[in-house]
Amino acid sequence: MIVFILLVMIGGLVALGSLLRLPGFNSVRGRMRWGMAMLYIGFGVAHLTVSHRFLPIMPPQVPMPEQVVLFTGVCEILGGIGLLQPALRRWAGIALAIYAVCVFPANLYHAFAHIDVPGFPVGWWYHVPRLLLQPVFVWWALFSPGVINWPFDDPRPEFARKGLLGAAPPEE
Repeated sequence: MIVFILLVMIGGLVALGSLLRLPGFNSVRGRMRWGMAMLYIGFGVAHLTVSHRFLPIMPPQVPMPEQVVLFTGVCEILGGIGLLQPALRRWAGIALAIYAVCVFPANLYHAFAHIDVPGFPVGWWYHVPRLLLQPVFVWWALFSPGVINWPFDDPRPEFARKGLLGAAPPEE
C-alpha cells in the first residue's frame, strides 16, 4: 500500500511541476527524470530508515544483507540526485539501469519464495507486474537522461553521437 501511495504522490508532484511550468518539467524526459529521481530518493530513504523491512526479501546467497540494504539505499539516493544534475545525468541513468538489473534477483526471490513482509503487498497481482516492469525501469533510467532515444526519434543511443562522456542532451 505504501508503494502505491508513494507512486500516486510522485505522479501528483510531477503533474504539479508541469502545470506550474517549473524548470526541468517542460519536457517528457524532464518529467520522467523528476519522477524517477523522486521514486529512487524515496525508496533510498526507506532503505536507510526501515532497512529491517527489506531484509526478508534478500536472497540467502547475498553476503552481509544488512550492509547491502543500506548500500542500495545510498545508491538509490545518489542516483536520484544525479539524474537532476545535468553534468551527472548520463552516468546516473546508466548506474540506475545497472542497479535495476542487480536488484532483480531480490525481486525474483521475494516473488517465488512467497515471502510475506508486513507493509509489502502479497500475491501474484503485485509480483507479476513488478517483475514485468523491471525492464521498463531499466529503459526509463536510460531514456530519461538521454542515454538512449529508443524507440523514439533517432534509433541510435544518444552517446553514439556525442560520446559516452558528452554533455547531457538539452532540455526539450
